Amino acid sequence: MSAAADTAAAARARVLIVDDDEKLGALLAEYLGRFGWSVRTAITPEEGLRALGAEAPDIVILDVMLPGIDGFEVCRRIRQTSRVPIVMLTARGDVMDRIVGLELGADDYLPKPFEPRELMARMQAVLRRGGAVAIDDERVRCGPLEVSFATCTVRLDGRPVWLTSAELELLFLLVRNRGRVLSRERILDETRGIDWEAFDRSIDVLVSRLRQKLSDDPRQPRFIRTVRGVGYGFIGGADG
Repeated sequence: MSAAADTAAAARARVLIVDDDEKLGALLAEYLGRFGWSVRTAITPEEGLRALGAEAPDIVILDVMLPGIDGFEVCRRIRQTSRVPIVMLTARGDVMDRIVGLELGADDYLPKPFEPRELMARMQAVLRRGGAVAIDDERVRCGPLEVSFATCTVRLDGRPVWLTSAELELLFLLVRNRGRVLSRERILDETRGIDWEAFDRSIDVLVSRLRQKLSDDPRQPRFIRTVRGVGYGFIGGADG
């Protein structure tokens, strides 16, 4: 996507910032507003969750260190009902913080302090990933699993499966390459935008998260198989 297209997409994007640092929230709102983003801020977890329910944003910027309920718990609650893209912010930037955030469903992670320009670039990348997958009308079925590229939806045993944009992109990548084994390097290259190289377990964490949501036992996989020392592949043929 070109820079002009990114700017046009941003002009239509609604952002919810949940951070108890009011000065930072105001700074980000002013900065993003200059580029056409519509920004709403919340300084408490409760206020953020209410705002999310009142008007669904296109992306959430979520601080880890919040008063009362921390950002991890807020992320977990959001993921119970929504797959809205989430970028988490932390003052610590520890590897385990990043792993926990990704396991709970965050799409990207940015340690403080950061440049607003970098945050905006990451937000654009997350939104690109969420929109770029619906490129045709193909619907793939593999046993009880149904994947629709047109509507960006996944159903298991007839019930919808809520996936983050990163999880959805990984599943689409594996399904589109069914019958092949993709290396971790190939997956990293195809799912660019997340700071995966921050730690070695990143792809494994994402695959594990996806398997859990698809009720896919790695010891007896129905959908995703591991080829030790090589990477991952999607099992089975498809119809539809």
